[in-house]
Amino acid sequence: MAGRRKTKRSRTSSSGVDDHLKNVNDSENFVGPTTNDPDIQRVFKLMEVCARSAGKMTKLEGYCESGLDLWVDLKIDSNPENDLDHNDLPQPIASPQGSSTRGQLSDLGSQPILGSNFDTDERGSDLLMSASPDADVSKIKISERASEAMEELLSLALAQDPLWQVDKENNTEMLSDVEYMRMVKVRECQSPPSLDVDNSHELEPLLAVSSESSRAVEYFKTSPISIIELLMDLEQWSLAFSNIVSKATLVGVLASTGVERHYDGTLQLMTAEFHAPSPLVPTRESSFARYCKNLDSGLWGVVDVSPETLPQFPSRNFRRRPSGCLIEEMPNGCSKVIWLEHVVVDNRLVHHFFQPLVTSGFAFCARRWVNTLIQHFQWSATVRAPNSPTDRGVIIAQPQRTFFLKFSERMVKSFFMDISASRENKWMPFPVSGADIMISTKSSTDDHGKIPGTTTVFATSVHLPAPSKQVFSLLRDVKFRRQWDIYGRNHRFDERAYISNGDNPENGVSILRAINDETKKLKALYMQESYTASTGSYIVYAPFDYEHAGNELMKDECRDHITILPSGFSILPDRSIHRDETGGSLLTIAFHVVAKSPTDEHEPSNQLGLLMHNIIAKTVMSIKEALGFSDLQSND
Repeated sequence: MAGRRKTKRSRTSSSGVDDHLKNVNDSENFVGPTTNDPDIQRVFKLMEVCARSAGKMTKLEGYCESGLDLWVDLKIDSNPENDLDHNDLPQPIASPQGSSTRGQLSDLGSQPILGSNFDTDERGSDLLMSASPDADVSKIKISERASEAMEELLSLALAQDPLWQVDKENNTEMLSDVEYMRMVKVRECQSPPSLDVDNSHELEPLLAVSSESSRAVEYFKTSPISIIELLMDLEQWSLAFSNIVSKATLVGVLASTGVERHYDGTLQLMTAEFHAPSPLVPTRESSFARYCKNLDSGLWGVVDVSPETLPQFPSRNFRRRPSGCLIEEMPNGCSKVIWLEHVVVDNRLVHHFFQPLVTSGFAFCARRWVNTLIQHFQWSATVRAPNSPTDRGVIIAQPQRTFFLKFSERMVKSFFMDISASRENKWMPFPVSGADIMISTKSSTDDHGKIPGTTTVFATSVHLPAPSKQVFSLLRDVKFRRQWDIYGRNHRFDERAYISNGDNPENGVSILRAINDETKKLKALYMQESYTASTGSYIVYAPFDYEHAGNELMKDECRDHITILPSGFSILPDRSIHRDETGGSLLTIAFHVVAKSPTDEHEPSNQLGLLMHNIIAKTVMSIKEALGFSDLQSND
């Protein structure tokens, strides 16, 4: 169009901006940039793009060397001929007239960019995705909210003190609620009047909610598009983050390019259930919009935000404020990720064991998401490697290694689903005085990889006065297994194969043999995966038929049909990270067993319940004895 002003994107090198994206531990030495700094001007330019996408004026707050506030007024020309392209705002997909909602959702779910066959969530989808004026208004509101969220993500990801405050004792940082609300009020004051009244801030005191915020920075040996594709594909995302995401569904795609692996401007509405690895921590359910945008050459943003102002998506006990990540392209095919988590949540139902960890924000912090992302890409690299020598000096060929790793991936995903507080698990307390043992009964008919009939998960969480690293080392080492494994007291365990996953030699997949001490015969084979990081550890194992499964495991078409009953341990620190790695641990133990018979669909019998109660109690006592704390009660 004649006379239309084109926006030129900055092409300055990322190294200068990278200097301003300093590690949070160095924030005490941070000195704000001067106003003529070319790299910070690039940041302001990016924020201007986001502000224009939202279609409103915005003021940004920075900090200069003089200590005075720096106010940047990003004015927007009132002349539409001089405004930015409307493509800066996510463009809703038009609802076809005369087509049913079910048909529309089917088409949206099969968009090639999603790469997912997940069912869409029908809650609210009829209202949102229908061809009606109300639906169109809702789509516009979500698009505007997503653009505002991207602006806020960019601002918070790059901000320093006083918006982010460092806790040196715990080596963490938290967002200042006072500074954040001041930033929000400034933005609201500069916004044009809206007929939509957002009462979300007024509702928070009534809901007894608290805010949680965290930020993490990490480098990855992979391209930005690989990370973006993982985040924007529902199936890949929920599988990679199965230790956090219990369930995820797609409501609809409001904007997309329609081109595979091209996500600039993609906006989709999702629901998800997030969990901590214990049935004593309630899950967090949320509906949110996920928006992806190419902010500049080599810089991407992926942001989640709850559309809390829409009546068809009411707030419950949890809401996501703008959260997500900035992904910056680095040399040699690498990426830099700044991950941000910012939520409001009601934690009143959290068990007292987990209250300090959850209310501090550590249980669902950004570092946990980043550690899981690191683990996923390390796992992918191990799968692709032509040869992978283990620390035992054994070379496992790539096809066999792939089968082992994918079988173990399914086992770990099943374990985390088993021990989560998801509504699907229907946990019940076991009626034994003085015990916090929970029971969940599961039924299956012809599901692949599951035993037909009824199975039962018995789980409990206990506090141990030992660092989580010490507990992890004890439970993963095959030499100490007979000290705590009640089933294995009369057996000798050895490790037949081990596949290391990542830089830490303690993270990997093992094939264990249990040999009877008296007969010297093989009793059972176990698949075991162990993993440890700063935000938590786990050891998950499952027996499999040593006469048949060993051969079937090597067949790709049969691997998903092998039944899995995973048991194991999840280990969390009992408080936020300390540099000296002191403190105690929160150990969650879970055993998954066949209830009575393949056709029994009732609750587990009292006999089985008492048996499992005794096994769990003896296991806890054996672990404490191995750690040197045998005089402590099982649930102190």
